[in-house]
Amino acid sequence: MVFCPYIIGVLYKESWMKSEDMEYSISGEIAQQVRLDFTPNEFVWASGGSLMAYSSGIKWELRVPGGLGGAVRRSFSGEGVSLNYLQTDQAEQYALLAANSPGHVTMWDLADGPVLTTRGSFLAAWGEDVDITVVVAQRAGAAMFGGAGLFLQQISGQGTVLIHGSGDFYERRLAANEQLLVSTGNLAAFAQSIDYDIQSVGGLRKMMFGGEGVFMTRLTGPGRVLLQTLKRNFSPTQ
Repeated sequence: MVFCPYIIGVLYKESWMKSEDMEYSISGEIAQQVRLDFTPNEFVWASGGSLMAYSSGIKWELRVPGGLGGAVRRSFSGEGVSLNYLQTDQAEQYALLAANSPGHVTMWDLADGPVLTTRGSFLAAWGEDVDITVVVAQRAGAAMFGGAGLFLQQISGQGTVLIHGSGDFYERRLAANEQLLVSTGNLAAFAQSIDYDIQSVGGLRKMMFGGEGVFMTRLTGPGRVLLQTLKRNFSPTQ
């Protein structure tokens, strides 16, 4: 089947944005992609396997955020020990990123505070003071049964983060002490200010036949929450 470029332009929504001097666009409907337009000396951290294409002036290598200590923590996170580090010293260079699964991409401005991403949700980040590390869930019950895993990727500092959600996003900003119960696997990312715990679904019949498992993830505000409509499945220790 031959596609006309005009038809592709009609089918794919495209929005251009500029953040922390990096100009980028998000396009696509079913499995969105991101185009990053670099100026000289700009750099981007990108998740492993996300690099779809790039212009000839882009140089990339594997780097481990946080050095040796970061490598040890990342080895248990399920996110891979290293990230792709993209940079250029030339003008008019670009790279295309994609998450290799159906879903959408959204932006998180670190000026609003650090973000914690569940496995597979981090796509890219940039900014002079961006810090990417892996942290252990603070509550043992939430770590084992909350659906986000024992290890979470935390991005903080000053800059921008791109987050991939399976399916569509549902965003909620929780007020102080406001709670939201989330089904296992539907949590994509949340603010560091959110308290993350679990709560039993209650009732033997619901546990056995409700299709939601034994526990729900309980999020308590204040802070921003990003849910994904398609669940990601992984073992509790990842």
